[in-house]
Amino acid sequence: MDTQKVDMFLMTNSKFFESHQLNMIRERLIVLDDSKWSMLSTIQFNDPTTSLIVSILAGSLGIDRFMIGDTGIGVGKLLTCGGFGIWTIIDWFMIQNATREKNMQKIQRFLY
Repeated sequence: MDTQKVDMFLMTNSKFFESHQLNMIRERLIVLDDSKWSMLSTIQFNDPTTSLIVSILAGSLGIDRFMIGDTGIGVGKLLTCGGFGIWTIIDWFMIQNATREKNMQKIQRFLY
């Protein structure tokens, strides 16, 4: 794979992943088949900042967790009004990392 294309992908999408994962992603992308590259470019990653904003505004309804694909936790937050507020506050600090983990799971399907 063309290293320029890989570096451009990482520049535009680095905010969606943990910084310590970027080198591993880069190494995997360099050896990626061109056929998988076109599928990889269609993936929609969730923005951690957007998840945080949604968590602050509507986290007690579980919308932040539904957004990133954590349906079970989203239902739990919805039924308990965000764990009676406690779960909501905890998610204000954890939702960005949870979003980046979900993004990593999405990209790993193509890298391995």
